[in-house]
Amino acid sequence: MQKSVRYNEGHALYLAMLARKEGTKRGFLSKKAAEASRWHEKWFALYQNVLFYFEGEQSGRPAGMYLLEGCSCERTPAPPRTNAGPAGARDALDKQYYFTVLFGHDGQKPLELRCEEEQAGKEWMEAIHQASYADILIEREVLMQKYIHLVQIVETEKIATNQLRHQLEDQDTEIERLKSEIVALNKTKERMRPYHTHQEEEDPDIKKIKKVQSFMRGWLCRRKWKTIVQDYICSPHAESMRKRNQIVFTMVEAETEYVHQLYILVNGFLRPLRMAASSKKPPIKHEDVSSIFLNSETIMFLHEIFHQGLKARLANWPTLVLADLFDILLPMLNIYQEFVRNHQYSLQVLANCKQNRDFDKLLKQYEANPVCEGRMLETFLTYPMFQIPRYIITLHELLAHTPHEHVERKSLEFAKSKLEELSRVMHDEVSDTENIRKNLAIERMIVEGCDILLDTSQTFIRQGSLIQVPSVERGKLSKVRLGSLSLKKEGERQCFLFTKHFLICTRSSGGKLHLLKTGGVLSLIQCTLIEEPDASDDDPKGSGHMFRDLDFKIVVEPPDAASFTVVLLAPSRQEKAAWMSDISQCVDNIRCNGLMTIVFEENSKVTVPHMIKSDARLHKDDTDICFSKTLNSCKVPQIRYASVERLLERLTDLRFLSIDFLNTFLHTYRIFTTATVVLAKLSDIYKRPFTSIPVRSLELFFATSQNNREHLVDGKSPRLCRKFSSPPPLAVSRTSSPVRARKLSLTSSLNSRIGALDLTNSSSSSSSTTTTHSPAASPPPHTAAVLESAPGDKAGDSADLSPCRSPTTPRHLRYRQPGGQVADNTHCSVSPASAFAIATAAAGHGSPPGFNNERTCDKEFIIRRTATNRVLNVLRHWVSKHAQDFELNNELKMNVVNLLEEVLRDPDLLPQERKATANILRALSQDDQDDIHLKIEDIIQMTDCPKAECFETLSAMELAEQITLLDHIVFRSIPYEEFLGQGWMKVDKNERTPYIMKTSQHFNEMSNLVASQIMNYADISSRANAIEKWVAVADICRCLHNYNGVLEITSALNRSAIYRLKKTWAKVSKQTKALMDKLQKTISSEGRFKNLRETLKNCNPPAVPYLGMYLTDLAFIEEGTPNFTEEGLVNFSKMRMISHIIREIRQFQQTAYRIDQQPKVIQYLLDKALVIDEDTLYELSLKIEPRLPA
Repeated sequence: MQKSVRYNEGHALYLAMLARKEGTKRGFLSKKAAEASRWHEKWFALYQNVLFYFEGEQSGRPAGMYLLEGCSCERTPAPPRTNAGPAGARDALDKQYYFTVLFGHDGQKPLELRCEEEQAGKEWMEAIHQASYADILIEREVLMQKYIHLVQIVETEKIATNQLRHQLEDQDTEIERLKSEIVALNKTKERMRPYHTHQEEEDPDIKKIKKVQSFMRGWLCRRKWKTIVQDYICSPHAESMRKRNQIVFTMVEAETEYVHQLYILVNGFLRPLRMAASSKKPPIKHEDVSSIFLNSETIMFLHEIFHQGLKARLANWPTLVLADLFDILLPMLNIYQEFVRNHQYSLQVLANCKQNRDFDKLLKQYEANPVCEGRMLETFLTYPMFQIPRYIITLHELLAHTPHEHVERKSLEFAKSKLEELSRVMHDEVSDTENIRKNLAIERMIVEGCDILLDTSQTFIRQGSLIQVPSVERGKLSKVRLGSLSLKKEGERQCFLFTKHFLICTRSSGGKLHLLKTGGVLSLIQCTLIEEPDASDDDPKGSGHMFRDLDFKIVVEPPDAASFTVVLLAPSRQEKAAWMSDISQCVDNIRCNGLMTIVFEENSKVTVPHMIKSDARLHKDDTDICFSKTLNSCKVPQIRYASVERLLERLTDLRFLSIDFLNTFLHTYRIFTTATVVLAKLSDIYKRPFTSIPVRSLELFFATSQNNREHLVDGKSPRLCRKFSSPPPLAVSRTSSPVRARKLSLTSSLNSRIGALDLTNSSSSSSSTTTTHSPAASPPPHTAAVLESAPGDKAGDSADLSPCRSPTTPRHLRYRQPGGQVADNTHCSVSPASAFAIATAAAGHGSPPGFNNERTCDKEFIIRRTATNRVLNVLRHWVSKHAQDFELNNELKMNVVNLLEEVLRDPDLLPQERKATANILRALSQDDQDDIHLKIEDIIQMTDCPKAECFETLSAMELAEQITLLDHIVFRSIPYEEFLGQGWMKVDKNERTPYIMKTSQHFNEMSNLVASQIMNYADISSRANAIEKWVAVADICRCLHNYNGVLEITSALNRSAIYRLKKTWAKVSKQTKALMDKLQKTISSEGRFKNLRETLKNCNPPAVPYLGMYLTDLAFIEEGTPNFTEEGLVNFSKMRMISHIIREIRQFQQTAYRIDQQPKVIQYLLDKALVIDEDTLYELSLKIEPRLPA
């Protein structure tokens, strides 16, 4: 009998060679010999499922091999040791890693191995486990079990099939037998029919019994079927399917409206403009048409196909499968991406084309088409930007009602993820083009048109209602009173502030705007702002006392006409401070931009855009910042994403400060940082400007003048007589005090005369000076100038009238030629850097002691004055427009006060800086003196009135006025920080947004009061009269611009408890019903409150908008884009969108109603005893008009 197994030794050696070269695991291991206590170190190599071991690493032939298939590997404890041998050796053996390989077949001894390190041992065990194919064997065993199970099922099915076949054969035999019996019975029945007929006619009780039995069987079947249907209707699956179907139906309706909008865009604008571009005198080029309407026609065709697919799905209802439609839509998203990227450019091209009067006239003709419903072309171009987010919301709702095992779920999730990627890009584009759309919307509201708004660099700042005092005569205000009714009606103006211009308009009854014929468009570069008008000799009390310090002046000095003064009154001190802050910041930006242009054009032959390009930190993307293509009001690219450090750096950049950036930052900084951090940065800029400002910014701040000196020597400088935007006359009005009036105009042409400034040698001491030119090294004698100090007593008046004096130069400084003659305007000798420092510091009317030419050229002094002005500028905005930050945070308020007091102790502080610091301190320390502003706490105290009026004794006017007053008080009390973070949708919403929740509660209480008052009447006529009266109240609220009150009343009338009272509504007059329809159309939520937004745009504040409209916008922004990118950068594009909405809300909050409170009416409106809960209202409604029987 054979006892050995033959094997191919050559094949084994070949496998051993492969194991040495390509083995999955190789290394030294100790192998236990046959003796119990002997271990031999061998070199092992594992290849596939064969383990070879060699005598050494260099051995060519294996000493043995093991087949590992089906084996198992487990760790074993270290064997016990005898006491023989050194203790160190025993410890070393105990620390080694032991494991054993157990083979699956009998007769094979286990293989005991050990290694020095535990990690190596684990790796060997893992490799041997994989080589044993244990997982495959287990899987094979599982499959075998399944196979056996399936075989058993097949056998069982075969047996069952045979049994059923036999049963069918038996049934066929039985059926044949029964058929033969039926035939026999039929024959018998035919013979017996006369007898049975006679018997049935004689037995009517049998008929009744059968009839009752038939009825009972039918009733039982119907009852059982009804129970089955009702159980399914109440099941969660049916509820989910109903909601899913409703979402699809809503989606089809929205898609139908969207396709109609695209149809109007293509057929009402694109195709007619293409034809116009092909005419003999084309008002527009084909290239411009393609740029404005890029991909619009393709998008329309795409959505027509998508819409047809949706309607085809409805034909297969209730089976609604949508995933394949989105699969068709997703590959076409690149069309939307091109449209989104081109959107900003298309609006810019449209704005440029509108400057052509023929095109503007033709476009207005197209927009007058009734199908446009008063919407502009910009509105239709914006609709595709909001369609992708609408799909995302729809898919989100669909997924919420789609089971996880549903066949469409993965496709819908994939479509949602792709649409969200595109939505993030679109949010940034919508934010960047918001300013262009705003300007074009205002331009369309102005009947005469306004060309300056077609400049895409013009940035909207704020708007509001101000009262214009009649024109001054000989520098004196006419005798008018603030409370004069004629002054309020005739002098009310709708004012718009932009970065370069100030518009003053009147509003007609139809909502259209008309520019004033004189002074309607004010160029801010020609304006001088006087914050505190002086008292004249004839009016010792002063206009400030007459107008309760609510007035301010804008002196306009056009270069080609006589100067004039515009006097405006603000509704409150708070709003006056906000207007003053914004106007002064805009003028400061224009002045700084102009002086920077002079510096860089005359000093180093670099224009402002080139200056921006020379600083890569202002336009080049980096790891901590990402820029948009859109420029802000300072011609600097807007920030899209940035770190907090870079945002603070932009806030404190001394070269420019964009007012739109400042407003956005102060509105939203609490999302990504704290007030303490912002204040610490401002304090650091003031105390250590050289170490806190980037070196590159300082280098560009002090541009060298080497090239300029060469040009001056050659006598070829083209910029010696440069003026900036037609400067106004340099004289100051005699009525303006040099201390109280603030000159903000930019009027002088400046020349560079100083040498290059080396930043590397800057010293922290105030005595460090820059190099000055000697007469020998200076330009020719006719261009040289010396700065002299004139006596203040004698130079004051003459300086005011001197044609060579710049308003940004100190009053006691005069420029003279070396020969002693006063220099003319074309040879003003102050250096650009000095002029920039003086102008930025607002040192227009005074200078500290020791302010001489050397001090002016001291770069440390210039930087410190500029840094101080920047800090004061930001703090002035912060305190005047965001006073709530300091009211709620006393520690922050004290830190600001300490910083301002430290600024006041600066010995080098200029007079204007000292005055600005004192004004900020005064604003922080004094309480709000506007007594006309009630607070929400005052509402509760009004309920203590002893006797309230009843509904019958109150007029509709009284109710509407007091509802408007209460609504505005509640609306105005909401602090802007509650609009951040979507806190009104959180679990702890009452703690995070208490005032928003109070506003919602007040809305519900007023709506409940209206419904309860109507249901309190028992007879039909009284209820109908109450409905008519409340509709009249709602219409008066509309006239008062209280659209929140309109919605309170209409929502009450649309409640099911009142809406179902058909007999009561039949008594209501047709005029009231028509008025009700008109009101509902105004405040309808259709198209994102399209009608309400248009109405608010055309009305003058004060007004009370519906807060839910803005909360929906904010929720849409919050859900669509994150606050931070994946890299941790702040999404500043999102901050701009949030800031835009908050600014619109605050515009309506700041303008108060001038309505006298009536405690008895307010007591009635706030009386909770009159309110009936919702369930009781419906029960009462059923008692008044019971349900009709089915």
